[in-house]
Amino acid sequence: MTLLHQPDRPSLQQRRRRLSRLFEGRALLWSGQPSPRNFPANLLPFRASSHFLYFVGSPLPNAVVVLEGGEMTLLIDEAEPEEALWHGGCPSRAELADRIGADQTRPLSDLDLFAPEAATIPVQDWATRYHQAEVLGRSLSGRDGAWRADALECCDLAQGDFQLARAIATLRLEHDAAALHQLRQAADLTVKAHLAGMASRSQAQTEAEVRGAVEAVFLAAQCSPAYASIVTTQAEVLHNPYYHHALNPGELLLVDAGAETPMGWAADVTRTWPVSGEFSASQQDLYNLVLAAHDACLAKAAPGVEFRDIHLSAALVLTEGLVDLGILKGDPEGLVARDAHGLFFPHGVGHLLGLDVHDMEDLGDLAGYASGRQRSERLGLSFLRLDRPLQPGMLVTIEPGFYQIPALLHCPEYQQQYGDCINWEVLAQFRDVRGIRIEDDVLITETGCEVLTAALPTSMAEISACCALQD
Repeated sequence: MTLLHQPDRPSLQQRRRRLSRLFEGRALLWSGQPSPRNFPANLLPFRASSHFLYFVGSPLPNAVVVLEGGEMTLLIDEAEPEEALWHGGCPSRAELADRIGADQTRPLSDLDLFAPEAATIPVQDWATRYHQAEVLGRSLSGRDGAWRADALECCDLAQGDFQLARAIATLRLEHDAAALHQLRQAADLTVKAHLAGMASRSQAQTEAEVRGAVEAVFLAAQCSPAYASIVTTQAEVLHNPYYHHALNPGELLLVDAGAETPMGWAADVTRTWPVSGEFSASQQDLYNLVLAAHDACLAKAAPGVEFRDIHLSAALVLTEGLVDLGILKGDPEGLVARDAHGLFFPHGVGHLLGLDVHDMEDLGDLAGYASGRQRSERLGLSFLRLDRPLQPGMLVTIEPGFYQIPALLHCPEYQQQYGDCINWEVLAQFRDVRGIRIEDDVLITETGCEVLTAALPTSMAEISACCALQD
């Protein structure tokens, strides 16, 4: 186990003290364990639980920390002797504890001493979750395993899990200076990676080659992708996992990729550019429309503003533009009220960003939705990931888009519901636009917002220039 960075001990200690003011009980947080890919010795890259990372600052596998009264105890076993043979020298338990600023350290066999009345948050790997339940002597999930702000029965309130989750969510909503330093690093590296992808356009023959150019920048900086990069000419598939298609002139390429620092902090950025280097007339019309929605959201982002209102601003700008282009018919505000925009912009305009690319969504809507709020069932709002007032120190994505998704446009129910407001003949003139998304990482400040990824161009002229750098 080699640690590639030095944790910011003062910031970590401050987080633990702040937690003790919000949560009075004892918390046990597991880091998780590496998962085998296809046989026990062939392990997938280890990613520690984000809640563990937030207070510990190092991705220690097979570790548990006890947080109580602002102090931290590290529970981890000494490395086996053969570890040095295969993986190099390993720090001792005492050295690890000193590095992260733990007040004391113990072997994992002492976990039972801390289990009574302890609260926890379930980790994502099932082997560790089973261990959590075994140590604590109770189930860790409710009826459906979800954590929702409106479903308290999904947490074991008698043990305080929900109170712990709410306390940690409160802390993680507002990024401290140490977190922002990491998030700026992730954003800066992501900008470089996207520019490298654009510059590869003239030589790349496939989506895979562009993805390789993007992710090579992450790897060279000893970082990893924060999520599976989306590099696709089939952008109507919102989270398209495939990247084997050839790049053909006339197509648009959507690249959604973000770096993750070794300490786990993420960026999340999307740009869309023409394979040929130049936008067609129809692509220009729709790209400028998405950009107008993007810019309107940035102009509105400030403390106290409801994120739902920012989403609806994007929806209205898009709808007004689609009416102007003749794709939609009717009064724009009335069309938004009917969710007609949802046929072309079905997802939310953004989400929280931090240690997770969709920050804290392992807690369901607990972090993303203000207390007492629930998901809407409306087409234009059901996928909204964030519904609370913005506050200083919060980092969010702004990512409006336009898509022609067959499953929505060809749905008989939607065709009947919205048949009176779509001009199908005009829409057919835009068949060379399968999807466009423009996404930036936006920090809410005391007076407005700061776009951490502003160095990556959004205008068509600048994007075309970046794509032509290697011509």
